[in-house]
Amino acid sequence: MITGKEKFIKLILHPVKFRLFLFAKLPSAFFSGLKVQSLDTSKAVVTVPYKWFSKNPFKSTYFACLAMAAEFSTGLLAMMNTYQANPPISMLVTGLEAKYFKKATGKTSFLCEEGDSFHRTVLEAIASGEGRVLTAKSVGKNEAGEIVAEFLITWSFKVKK
Repeated sequence: MITGKEKFIKLILHPVKFRLFLFAKLPSAFFSGLKVQSLDTSKAVVTVPYKWFSKNPFKSTYFACLAMAAEFSTGLLAMMNTYQANPPISMLVTGLEAKYFKKATGKTSFLCEEGDSFHRTVLEAIASGEGRVLTAKSVGKNEAGEIVAEFLITWSFKVKK
């Protein structure tokens, strides 16, 4: 039997369905060229290229496009753990903190390895019936493996009434 998480991963890794989802629900991510490089129950890797739509006047990737990729790497893990949840769970970004270390001049890959933390937090929200928060870290690296930026994204989870 396929679990909700396995169904979610299959949907996200389907090239056509994922691109249609981005175009319909997150058009800025679609046009910025965000891609899911890998996804499993413990981690997500999302890439953002340096291209016309994502660039800034300083010949690097615009900070907001970097933030979008970082948030999406955490958001995939959040969505996976709320996908087809019973009872249904609402999720919302409630905070963001960023540190930039180096210009992003090529493809930047954001890694979030907090799948287990998202799983526990969603289960706690269901068990308690009260909202729970989780701050997840996403680290962006360039093609040389150098850290470009680090983001802390705070998520809130609550059982829908």
